[in-house]
Amino acid sequence: MAFFSSGSRALVEILTGLQSVERPMPVDHTLFEFGSIRYHLQASITDSENIYLSISTPSLSYEASPSSGLPEITLQETRKMYHKFAEIIEPAKEGYTLTLRLNFSGLTRPKDRTKAINQISLLQSVILSSQLKDMLASLGSSGTMKLVYNQRDPFFVSKTPVKISAIFPMRFRDDTDLAIASSFFQELQDLGSTSSSRAPRCSWSPIPPPELRGEYVHHLTTNGGFVSFDILARHVKGRRAARTAWILLNFQSYVKYHIKCTRSYIQSRMRKRLEIMTEVIDDAKFRGNDESRKKLQVRKRSKRRSIKFARAKKLQKGFKAVIDKIKRLRLRIRVKGLDRFRRHCQCFPVLKLTMAQRKEQKYQKLE
Repeated sequence: MAFFSSGSRALVEILTGLQSVERPMPVDHTLFEFGSIRYHLQASITDSENIYLSISTPSLSYEASPSSGLPEITLQETRKMYHKFAEIIEPAKEGYTLTLRLNFSGLTRPKDRTKAINQISLLQSVILSSQLKDMLASLGSSGTMKLVYNQRDPFFVSKTPVKISAIFPMRFRDDTDLAIASSFFQELQDLGSTSSSRAPRCSWSPIPPPELRGEYVHHLTTNGGFVSFDILARHVKGRRAARTAWILLNFQSYVKYHIKCTRSYIQSRMRKRLEIMTEVIDDAKFRGNDESRKKLQVRKRSKRRSIKFARAKKLQKGFKAVIDKIKRLRLRIRVKGLDRFRRHCQCFPVLKLTMAQRKEQKYQKLE
């Protein structure tokens, strides 16, 4: 699920590595994420305390933001979140929409630096959430706007005096995915009436909802219907706005990920079931035929014998190794010069007593 994380892992790794090095080193990295987001990190040895971070991200709606620059609300949100360790450079680096000068020298504790780096990794979600709030404000009391985060999967945000709704046209390339998704959406529609009162209302319809009347037909061409749910006022206030924007932008990708996982699970269960049924059919076939049953029994016996033979051979090797070790331990210890001493001892005459002399020989008691 790393794909749906709002933070950039690459930025965290590079910035953490720069803070952990003992000597300053030059850095010039260009990163691409999700195909359309580009980062550029630059640092020099002469100015080791400052790191320049530039980001290029497409606008959510060219209708609402025709200019190449970022709206003022985005700049305000960025200054508010990163004012302790970052400063906006104007104008931005050529080819990028925003450039920040990062300086972590004021953060003495490693814990604070780690927290600051994690906040920097959320820069894209901050920009997107501020753009979304700016678009909702530009709609006024009512209106509908098309948002394009992924070129293949645009979605719509509709605003009325009563509520804000997000509408997602669902498109699937594979017929199997479409069948699973249709079943999933139908179940979602059935459970929609029994959902919690605090949760936003979610619904699915095979035809475009009334909020999309007047839109172009090619924008509404879909094979999976339309999923829509309400956005409450508390979802677009404070820190929740960034998370809400990120969920909206990745909702379609998350649904397709869920459908793919469900399909993989179903296929694995079907393969397992097929294997069990094949074994049952084979057993029934062998039982009906005596010759086949005998062959099966012979195979089982030969398999058991091969297993027993392998075990016996393994035990034999183990016993042989133990016996060889015992033999090595029982070898006579040869003392250097002992044979020469024995030969010298043979030169001296040794008195040998007969059995009778030994019996006659008596010991005297010492007083």
